[in-house]
Amino acid sequence: MMLLSRHLFRLAIASLWYVDNGGTQVLMNAFYKALEQPGMTKAEALRQAQIALITGDYQRLGIEVTPQLAQYLDRPYYWAPFILIGNGL
Repeated sequence: MMLLSRHLFRLAIASLWYVDNGGTQVLMNAFYKALEQPGMTKAEALRQAQIALITGDYQRLGIEVTPQLAQYLDRPYYWAPFILIGNGL
């Protein structure tokens, strides 16, 4: 794995357990929206995306979420399994 990581990718976001597509889509949309901010590191963008799910403050990042999905996204099942592997800067 270490050899592959040096040659194929510099960073990966992985999930420690299965998360349904709706929750993953919201988190990744929030991640990429946060990453658009000047000076934002990848690690901080992931943190901001996770905080958006926890607090329900999607509008701050410009993400729209249906009320049916939003009522569940603050649960750790949806935001906690995502980790950043590699250089998060």
